[in-house]
Order: sequence, then structure tokens, then C-alpha cells
Amino acid sequence: MARYTGPVCRLCRREAMKLFLKGDKCYTKKCAIEKGRVTPGQHGLSRKKLTEYGTQLREKQKTKRIYGMQEGQFKLTFNRAERQKGVAGENFLILLERRLDNVVYRLGFANSRREARQLVRHNHYTINGHKANIPSMLVSPGDVVAVKTKSNESPKFRDIRELAAGRTVPSWLELDADNMTGRMVALPTREEIDIPVQEHLIVELYSR
Repeated sequence: MARYTGPVCRLCRREAMKLFLKGDKCYTKKCAIEKGRVTPGQHGLSRKKLTEYGTQLREKQKTKRIYGMQEGQFKLTFNRAERQKGVAGENFLILLERRLDNVVYRLGFANSRREARQLVRHNHYTINGHKANIPSMLVSPGDVVAVKTKSNESPKFRDIRELAAGRTVPSWLELDADNMTGRMVALPTREEIDIPVQEHLIVELYSR
């Protein structure tokens, strides 16, 4: 499966905002945005004003980069959201939040969504006691996501456990940091999703 392997700080610079793609580094002065790095490219500072289409496209690209997804999977998720009852844009964001890699990140079991995706692929987590190594799996209310016992004993997860204990998880999740388990207590609402995204622009783009 295709994936972006270039410098992730470049993606934040392109969107001119922090996308929190490198975990703890994003909170330090080493962050490219904190350093005032400009939009990448020879003419980064002289780009023309965006058209309506350009604004919609940038919003889509930003959302894809936040969740670490490629176009094919992103569009399939949108199509699924459109078929559901309710507001398509809100349904879309809720589906993105329910992805296993995102839930792992939200619970504090990984330092970034990018790391969460890798750790999921390497079989470090379970859902309701069963093997779960597909980042795009959707977590449902009542599901319990846990770090495998064997993984929990590794130095990597000892460090993660210390960090998880001090983190605040969204209200739609419940965390047991001592046992490195978490449960989805309800579907997230739009108000509980703190992603700086205007989802209606993505709906408009895909509706062209």
C-alpha cells in the first residue's frame, strides 16, 4: 500500500499550521512552524490567492495529512459517510475518528497517528481480546482497545505508559493507563472532535 515517506515537517509547512505529525517534537521549539519556516518551494511566499477550488483542495489535503491517509482510502471513507443518515461532513469526521490508529493515538498509546499506524501494523494491540493489526478498522462503542501483554513489557511501551498516565483523553473514550486499556464509551460528536477542519469544504469538493 502506498504511503508518504518524505519529511513530515514539510507537510505542516505546506499547510502553514501544526498537524502534530511528529508527536512530542511538535510541542517543542524544534517544530518547523515554531521556527517560522515558510511554505516549502522556491516561491513559497509568493503564492497567488487561492481560488474556491484551491481552498477546498487545501482543506482536503490537510485532513488527509492529519489522519495519515492516501486518496483512495480517504475517498472510500467519504463515500461511506455520504451513504449514512445525517450530515455527510460530520459523519465523515466521525468515521475518521473511529479508525483504530486514531483511537490508539487518542488514548495516548502512541505519540502520533503516524506512530500509531506503524504499531498497529506490528501487532501490538487488540480489540476485545482479538488480534487487530489493520489501522483502518473501525472501533465501535463498547469495544476495548488494549496493548498486548507481551508488548506492554517492552521499554517502548513502558515509556508510552508513563506519558499516557498524564494525558487527557476525549470524553467519548475511557482510559485505564495502569493496564494500558481503553474503551470507546460512545460515538464522538462533532463538538468533541478538535481537528481544525472545515468539513463542508471537503463535501463541496467531492460534490463537484
